[in-house]
Amino acid sequence: MIVSGEGKDSTGWQNPANFLLVVSFIVPVAFASWSALLNNFSVESARFNGSDIGILQSVREIPGFLAFSAVFILLFIKEQRFLLIALSMLTLGVAITGFFPSFNGLLLTTLLMSTGFHYLETLKQSLTLQWINKDEAPEMLGKLISAGALASLLTYGCLWLMLDLMKLSYLWVYLITGGVAFVLTAVVALAFPQFQARTVQNKKLMLRKRYWLYYALTFMSGARRQIFTVFAGFLMVEKFGYSASEITLLFLINYVFNFLFARQIGKTIGRVGERRALMLEYGGLILVFVGYAIVENAHVAAGLYVVDHLFFALALAIKTYFQKIADPADMASTAGVSFTINHIAAVIIPATFGLVWMVSPAAVFYIGAAMAVISLVLSLNIPGVPAKGNEVRILRWN
Repeated sequence: MIVSGEGKDSTGWQNPANFLLVVSFIVPVAFASWSALLNNFSVESARFNGSDIGILQSVREIPGFLAFSAVFILLFIKEQRFLLIALSMLTLGVAITGFFPSFNGLLLTTLLMSTGFHYLETLKQSLTLQWINKDEAPEMLGKLISAGALASLLTYGCLWLMLDLMKLSYLWVYLITGGVAFVLTAVVALAFPQFQARTVQNKKLMLRKRYWLYYALTFMSGARRQIFTVFAGFLMVEKFGYSASEITLLFLINYVFNFLFARQIGKTIGRVGERRALMLEYGGLILVFVGYAIVENAHVAAGLYVVDHLFFALALAIKTYFQKIADPADMASTAGVSFTINHIAAVIIPATFGLVWMVSPAAVFYIGAAMAVISLVLSLNIPGVPAKGNEVRILRWN
């Protein structure tokens, strides 16, 4: 580790790695419950129509564009403390959701929850790359995914108990899951010391030419995520008639795979390098997206869906690539910029590809395969041993 605590021994359990693991566990307790209940709550309690849910999802993405503003807030507050405040906003936003079953109420609670979530993810990425040694980072990032997957599995199980067996209302389910996550956040704030990084972070917004490949990979990663989250799931429902419970089962399978294999995938990235890992991801995605376009069997489609989700873990290589090439002082500012870049696709792709879907669903996935080809070409430009001054194999801009 490259950090030290103030006033407490950070070499025992109160260390940066455990802090990040606990935070990664808390987030899905709140966010997974919000996501799982949203459609039913918005229709049954808030009386949403299609237009309302579209507006809500657009509002949810706004804080992603504003992630770059985190660097300005860091002028006044330390990153670790800011992360805990963001986590409190996320958990509180979920806890109070059930009290506001209206259009305006759900917009406000969603904005509070989403602002906390996006700042949190920005800061967690920054602190992970600052606190964890480069050799340990791939495996550690895999551990964080595993912790989140375990929390999601437990949360889904608890949601089933509360909704199906205990017959609790949405108000109580949101209050319990968000409240538990909020209490856990308070415990973390009290239990862990303030960790100090060796390098003081730049407190200004910047784009560096030599990071151009990282920016490009980040944008394409955001585009790829939208193909999965918006259209792959929709394909399961529209073409193959999967029910809500069957879609939930697919999510559970995805989280089980993440829990079992994410850490090993991180270790593999550390062993084979970022270029080979990303080449494997994008080469596999080309086949998966083409498979979506031509599949006629519901079980094969489900298999593609699970494999697609598993490939997300390989995208950790983008973060570890950046850690190796970056100035240590750029972690915080670039984390905010990268989240903003990643979310550009969140607005462009659903709307534009939705129009394409109306003409030909297969065309959406063929375009996705073409995007994976672009990502594959970009990944070929990663050096075998990325480092500051050796960011790319060709088109080096300093």
